[in-house]
Amino acid sequence: MRYLITGGAGFIGSHLADLLVSSGEEVFVIDDLSTGAVDNIRHLKGDPRFHYEIDTIANGPLLLELVDSVDLVFHLAAAVGVRLVVESPVRTIETNIHGTGWVLSAAAKKGKPVLVASSSEVYGKASTVPFREDDDMVLGPSSKARWSYACSKAIDEFLALAYFRERGLPTVVARLFNTVGPRQTGRYGMVVPTFVRQALAGDPLTVFGDGLQTRCFTHVRDVVSALRSLVGCEEAHGKVFNVGGLFEISMRDLALRVVELAGSRSQISYVPYGSAYAEGFEDMRRRVPSIERIQRLLGWAPSTDLDQIIRDVISFEQTAAGRT
Repeated sequence: MRYLITGGAGFIGSHLADLLVSSGEEVFVIDDLSTGAVDNIRHLKGDPRFHYEIDTIANGPLLLELVDSVDLVFHLAAAVGVRLVVESPVRTIETNIHGTGWVLSAAAKKGKPVLVASSSEVYGKASTVPFREDDDMVLGPSSKARWSYACSKAIDEFLALAYFRERGLPTVVARLFNTVGPRQTGRYGMVVPTFVRQALAGDPLTVFGDGLQTRCFTHVRDVVSALRSLVGCEEAHGKVFNVGGLFEISMRDLALRVVELAGSRSQISYVPYGSAYAEGFEDMRRRVPSIERIQRLLGWAPSTDLDQIIRDVISFEQTAAGRT
């Protein structure tokens, strides 16, 4: 099989490329490196089954050519990270909505199945957990830029499902919950690599708010396995699937766990949301997925526990620090 990964030089995209190439598949990647990095795919560049273009998906002729060259498409290109969303809402909205529209349009012309990566952010301020795929979305006001990402990803989902219903394009939506692992950058507010780097440096771990907000983390290795299975499953087409972990932990306890596993003496520093992002910033207290739907269809469940996730990030950061 031949696959296209938009955003394939990014954190998740590069791990997906690893999985596919190691399985003997041919992989095409397009990435403009706005949040991805050539270092993420450098180890694949000598493999004859791997091809990459440093370009934007706004390049219509190139996108059509790439889509025409493959059997299946993973659309992972997006604006990511809470900090980027707050600081650059125009870029967030345009990148996510226009980009998804371009990919779906190209895929529809060629009749190629598409997996669209979405986010648990679409659940917004919903308070009933675990979150199920057919639950209502509860989003904040448009006056708060923080919700622009959630809205843009929700529109991505609507577009993908509309192409399935109206034009018969095989599409599937994967809502990802806090994917973590090697190569993830803390540059845009990703919490685990940020905590790990702070712990290894002996710096205070910056926990926003009171630290009692909870999340569930999933190893990128488990996530890309789910994505690969979903895109090739006809029964998944036209549906939305949560892809996430089941162990819920507060940010305070996560920070303490990182400090212990890193062998660090770092302390925890509590930072008000208004100081970190913007006055009136809103966050979700809990974000917990139901994965019953994907379990029933594929038998998928995450296999990597939180301690191993943290250890993998620590090992990666230590190795990366040794190279600099």
